[in-house]
Amino acid sequence: MTTKPHRGTIYPEQAEILSHQACAGDQYILRVLAPKCAAHALPGSFAHIQVAAAQPLRRPISIMRTSSIEGWVEFLYKAVGQGTRLLARRQPGERLDMLGPIGTPFRFNRERPRPLLIGGGVGMPPMVFAAQQLRIDKHFSPLAILGSEVPFPFNPRPSRILTPGIPDGVIGCMPLLDDWGIPSRLTSLKDVAGCYQGFVTDLARYWLNALDHEGRGQVEILTCGPHPMLEAVSALALEFNLPCQVSLEEFMACGVGGCAGCVVPVQTGNTGQAMKRVCVDGPVFDARQVFF
Repeated sequence: MTTKPHRGTIYPEQAEILSHQACAGDQYILRVLAPKCAAHALPGSFAHIQVAAAQPLRRPISIMRTSSIEGWVEFLYKAVGQGTRLLARRQPGERLDMLGPIGTPFRFNRERPRPLLIGGGVGMPPMVFAAQQLRIDKHFSPLAILGSEVPFPFNPRPSRILTPGIPDGVIGCMPLLDDWGIPSRLTSLKDVAGCYQGFVTDLARYWLNALDHEGRGQVEILTCGPHPMLEAVSALALEFNLPCQVSLEEFMACGVGGCAGCVVPVQTGNTGQAMKRVCVDGPVFDARQVFF
């Protein structure tokens, strides 16, 4: 029997909860001690977490950032169903049965040194993780555009980083990214001070239109968020003829490729359409393979 390559990279851990912060809009930031996951996770990876002993079906949650030195992994999630509401009750000091990291991550292309990171809602964490990795390599100059229909799970502040091509007055940023030296701008459909009033794709289009031909040739889009947003971002990438990687969100049962409960149709070139598992074949796919 041939061992599938992902099998040796998923680690079971009894992850101790280090902190569990409640934020506006039923959002939570969870940090756990999980050294194996922290050492091997890459942007786009997720963990499959048993939220409670009485709830055997795990929940997949995207990784927002890690510290391989201190051994912790951090997640942002929204309590929207029974499972995540049970998770929201868990307290520091308790342990979570966790599998991770899982999934095919984002790929950084050195021929495209200006990654545009677009995150919506609980699709923001993979973009933060991508930014954490990209800040290590000075070859890349990323820009993050983050949007939310509920209050942001952080306190926006005016950015200290000048970002050409952004409308005047759009200065709201994610403080963590600003402290890392990575420019970010925020969008909301509500009138939030410093934020662009509109969709993430509206602000992204404004910025892309401000670039010259050479500048746009350096851009690749990485994105995660609700399915309609991913469709819109993929269409934007097609409009500007840009490569685009999307991280899909699907319901999962096993989370490790065994049950095929999270399959999606993907175009595979000359062989036509194939069914791929979001958990291990993804969650990151080429946008053109998924949406066109």
